[in-house]
Amino acid sequence: MSDFHDVMRLVDLPEGTAKRVEIDGEAIALVHTRGEVFAVDDTCTHAEVSLAEGEIDGCTLECWLHGSRFDLRTGQPSGPPATRAIAIHPVDVVGVGDDAIIRVAVT
Repeated sequence: MSDFHDVMRLVDLPEGTAKRVEIDGEAIALVHTRGEVFAVDDTCTHAEVSLAEGEIDGCTLECWLHGSRFDLRTGQPSGPPATRAIAIHPVDVVGVGDDAIIRVAVT
């Protein structure tokens, strides 16, 4: 069973943005889409660069280097050049308003 870690306040991750965080030495990209927060491995499986620097389009995160796109719900790439999925991690948002905290479990 994975333990949840308090990562940051929700207000520090504005909607439509992504940020890289480290949890237990693992690089994680936190992504805030319209009303949802996702946590995925931050390293592109194609080019080994930070996905948190990429572009968000709905529930998809696009790698800035070669354009690999990953579904934030499943981690699956939508097509080349990436062919391997990224890991996804459970997210829990606790609290309301400015006091809401993003919690992530790393397996």
